[in-house]
Amino acid sequence: MMRKIDLHVLVTALALGLTTGTVLAHGDEDHSQDAKKKPPAAATTAASAGGAAGVTAAPQRLADGSLFVPKPVQRQLGLRTQPVRIAELAATVELNGRIIPDPETSGRVQAMFAGSVIPGQKGMPTAGRKVAKGEVLAYLRPISGAIERGNQKASLAELEAQLAIAEGKMKRFEQLEGAVPQKEIEAARIEHAALQQRRAYVRASIDSAEPLVAPVAGIVSASHHLLAGQVVDAKEVLFEIVDPSRLAVEALAYDVGIAKTLVSASALAEQTALELKFVGGGQQLREQALPLLFRIANRNAAVAVGQPVKVIARTEQGVKGASAPRTALTKVGAGETAVWVHTEAERFVARRIRHQSLDAANVAILDGLHDGDRVVTVGAGLLSQVR
Repeated sequence: MMRKIDLHVLVTALALGLTTGTVLAHGDEDHSQDAKKKPPAAATTAASAGGAAGVTAAPQRLADGSLFVPKPVQRQLGLRTQPVRIAELAATVELNGRIIPDPETSGRVQAMFAGSVIPGQKGMPTAGRKVAKGEVLAYLRPISGAIERGNQKASLAELEAQLAIAEGKMKRFEQLEGAVPQKEIEAARIEHAALQQRRAYVRASIDSAEPLVAPVAGIVSASHHLLAGQVVDAKEVLFEIVDPSRLAVEALAYDVGIAKTLVSASALAEQTALELKFVGGGQQLREQALPLLFRIANRNAAVAVGQPVKVIARTEQGVKGASAPRTALTKVGAGETAVWVHTEAERFVARRIRHQSLDAANVAILDGLHDGDRVVTVGAGLLSQVR
């Protein structure tokens, strides 16, 4: 009877313990308040970032400056990473340059004398118009002062008189052919032809217009806002013609020995990468620098004549570092350059680095990374905005 009462009491006590949440174990320790204790830091971060089940956690910056970015957010941001390897890379030199027309396929039309511009058969050439080699773009009518024009007309009248005399003499000699020596007849004919040519030249200088012909095929790059009837001076540039598929880059090198050690080159025009082919360099300094000429290998590149570019010349010298795309670079802190390293599945750490250009699309990271580090190549700028 006593055992039945003890068993009943034990069951009742256990039931009360489960109801109140109080459990006694090893040494009468009370574990009922364990759930209310503060969880570890990692668990707190995950809980605050994760929220309720099924809800995508937001990325956040941790106390040590690293970033916690959940996998779903990484996919939404389109992050891409790649491992880097420390190796011997070619040293490069950055040069300031600009886009110029290719000297082999470009040309200029200048005024040979002072005159007024007359439109051609297709009207006044405008920028962007395609032209063929030898096509007449416009005409240039010479202008002169009143005294000069009067002298030209007097010369023309004198030539007209001389030509009439020479023509009569030639006809008389031809009628007396056989009685007059043949050499005198030929001399009269030559004199008559020469006077005709002189009259044509003088008359052209007074009334006729000189055609302005395209020296090469291409497009009109600049027409200098010419209008019909506009008066221009001698040697003034009227039209510039370039081939958009054949452009070049002129860069200034302050080290005259670069041309001898140059292996390859590329250029960066804003966000456009250009592949360059070295043509040659001059032997005379200009503005204390040696001009180098490169031809753009890209066909129909989205650049314009006169646009400044940054030329990256690769030399024979070597440098030790890790190659990474330019998209991996970002700014942190006080404008310092850094890259984001993917250290764990959902953790990213910013590494301040020292770099130099490798080519138009890649850089050589000289300091700040270790062999095998996985660097963020796409979306690095988005990570820098996480607060």
